[in-house]
Amino acid sequence: MPPTDRSDGVPPSAQQTRRSIAFLNTAHGIDHYVLGIYPTVVIGLEAVYQRPYSELIVLSTAMFVAFGLFSLPAGWLADRISRRAMMAAFFIGCGVSLIGCAVAPTMTMLAVALFMVGVFAAIYHPVGMAMLIQVSNARGRTLAFNGVCGNLGVSLASGVTAVLAASAFGWRAAFVVPALVCLAVGIAYLAMVEDDRHETARRARVADIVLPRNAAIVFFGLYTIISFCGGLTFNTIVVALPKIVDERLVGDALGGAGLAAVGGLSSLVFLGGAVAQLAVGRIAERVAPHLLFVGVVGLLLIGAIWSVRADGMMLIAALGVVMAALYGQVTVGDMVIARYTADAWRGRVYAVRYFLSFASAGVAVPLIAFFHARGGFDLVLVGLAAVSGLFFAAVAGLVAVVMVATPRVVPAVDTAPAE
Repeated sequence: MPPTDRSDGVPPSAQQTRRSIAFLNTAHGIDHYVLGIYPTVVIGLEAVYQRPYSELIVLSTAMFVAFGLFSLPAGWLADRISRRAMMAAFFIGCGVSLIGCAVAPTMTMLAVALFMVGVFAAIYHPVGMAMLIQVSNARGRTLAFNGVCGNLGVSLASGVTAVLAASAFGWRAAFVVPALVCLAVGIAYLAMVEDDRHETARRARVADIVLPRNAAIVFFGLYTIISFCGGLTFNTIVVALPKIVDERLVGDALGGAGLAAVGGLSSLVFLGGAVAQLAVGRIAERVAPHLLFVGVVGLLLIGAIWSVRADGMMLIAALGVVMAALYGQVTVGDMVIARYTADAWRGRVYAVRYFLSFASAGVAVPLIAFFHARGGFDLVLVGLAAVSGLFFAAVAGLVAVVMVATPRVVPAVDTAPAE
């Protein structure tokens, strides 16, 4: 039996809060995991369909486009209807779509099923982050650990998928097993997490800290730049990192880095970023988020400039600084939005933020190819430093707006009904 609808206004228990956070952390890992299945499975599909990799990998294009595009309606629906219902749709929709991938009889049907994976995977970030901010009261360490769970999903996707695809059940098992996990978690989520439809009309329609109208317009205008620059910087370094390490370490400290060494060093950089994210989450509980935001992005700019001329192990150190700052700024950035956005609107605001961040992935790869063809990774890193500079300028402008605009702190929650 699903839990009863709590319409008496009693706040959720500590157990219910911990349960909700646990499901949201699991969802973040699943979200990034399901997107990483096909890029590994496709290697085995070359022999199955007798088609080249370049032709098969294109089948996932619609999935990644949907992942960014459908975050917009997902955030709107969650704010207007029910965040819990949308998260249930995430789990069950991903499970059904992955089964569709496993049983797809043709490449066209596989592309359609992958598209549906992207549609349902798009739900998590705008909806899950709004829920996590609400149930955790924007606690820094909680948001940071949630980010690490997403990183874990990225890290596990390739390895686990490869093992499942190499099993006696073939490549289809790589979709079926996580599909069953999604469906099981979705059913458990509906059974164990309380209905929130009664809360929709009562969500606060005034932010914890209210900015004057003009300042708010500038604030959210700058945040569109911040979201795009953050996503572009992150996607550029994630895509380019292994090749940067390979090119810059050849003939230097390692005397020519083999593939295993390149992969190991790249993983070390990513791991350092995840650890830094946890540290930033704890610091954010003691330092004003907007001030920490500008500090973390300033560190990103320093690391990006350093990496332009660094070689050998100094390059690893510079890239470690870049990755630490990139992971850290995600946590702090979400906290900043939470302080200046009313709960009733957070799903939509996070939808725009993550849409811009994910849309930047479509720009990052062509830019890497363009700059690399004209100046190698020296020029790519110069471009990374330039984008980091714009990122820092936008965050510095946001901090200036917050400090100059004399925002008003709201002592009580606004409980006006939703329109």
